[in-house]
Amino acid sequence: MEFFDLTYDELQAIGLSIRVATICAVISLPVAVGFGWLLARKNFRGKWFVDGLVQFPLVLPPVTVGYVLLIVFGSNGFIGKFLYEYFGIRMAFSFWAAVLASLVVSFPLVVRAVKVAIEMVDTRLEMAARTLGASRLKTFTSITIPLALPGIVSGFILSFARSLGEFGATITFAGNIIGQTQTMPLAIYSAMESPGNEMIALRLVIISVLISFAAMVGSEIFNKRLMKKS
Repeated sequence: MEFFDLTYDELQAIGLSIRVATICAVISLPVAVGFGWLLARKNFRGKWFVDGLVQFPLVLPPVTVGYVLLIVFGSNGFIGKFLYEYFGIRMAFSFWAAVLASLVVSFPLVVRAVKVAIEMVDTRLEMAARTLGASRLKTFTSITIPLALPGIVSGFILSFARSLGEFGATITFAGNIIGQTQTMPLAIYSAMESPGNEMIALRLVIISVLISFAAMVGSEIFNKRLMKKS
């Protein structure tokens, strides 16, 4: 049973990973729904640029994303310096740096899932609701969102799972500080770098796989229930 005896640092890394992934998914979802609807339903000048900008982190190496965040939100960055001088907020190498890094990297996945889900909603149903006197907001909340909900839930789970496995941007922008920014991937990396800690790395790998798998299974069960109700 020694294999399952988690150390305090391991428990901290697990708890921190779940917190970061959950906060990231919760913050990104409403914004992603807005962008997903905009890109799925509206045609406007520069749409290609907005779509490309949203998806850009997908094609960048995560370390590059972390470096850009460090330049922008670091102590000498134009946003980071402003936040520290006027509000006393230091973003880089903090818990919220880990959240922001995961948020930027996972956001395109959520937007893509939501966009595809909204595109699959029959626009004639939305037009019928509008004809019957429903406002745009009412149509969106009562027709579009319920019909696109499976895709929205999938986007939420994708954000959670991607955040759970985020490494490159996090270690560059948030660092690898035990108890503050050391998530499971960083703890696995540290264990692999230290001779004799192979068992710790294996434990954390198994736990991260189980958490991600449970999230995906939960998403599938939820979506199947939605399908049955509809």
